[in-house]
Amino acid sequence: MSRIKDSWQWQQLSDEQRAIITAHQSSVPVNLGAIAREFGVPVKAATLGPGVSGEIRPNPDGGYIIRVNRHDSPRRQRFTVAHELAHFLLHKDQIGSGITDDALYRSNKSSRIEAEANRLAADLVMPTAKVRAAADELRASDVSDLSASLAERFGVSDAAMTIKLGGE
Repeated sequence: MSRIKDSWQWQQLSDEQRAIITAHQSSVPVNLGAIAREFGVPVKAATLGPGVSGEIRPNPDGGYIIRVNRHDSPRRQRFTVAHELAHFLLHKDQIGSGITDDALYRSNKSSRIEAEANRLAADLVMPTAKVRAAADELRASDVSDLSASLAERFGVSDAAMTIKLGGE
């Protein structure tokens, strides 16, 4: 379980930002909408263009708004909210007129920026301490597919959980 760890992007957040986030990570699945609201970023489900999973844009009322594709699966929408919120936390100075991410979380920004957003998104939706504790609990009950069981509990895809577990 030592392979499960927080990303360096998590460490780059201010103490205040981490405190806001962890206050909403006491139960799983993590309430990402509450975290976004705490940062003043509303989340809206919308019909987005073909292949578009989500976007963060300046809100006409001030601040920013996250829109997620209402036609994606709930687990996909959860990770998209976390990914766009990660852009807000890490790359606010680069949002400009907006960042639109496709189904592979690629945008007009560099692959480095997208990878950073993905790593922080994983920390938002799958808090390391909670994943470790849940994994230990499930191992003790001799669950047959640890990654799938954790993915269901945290409301993420099996692939996202497998990556969080370090390929276990």
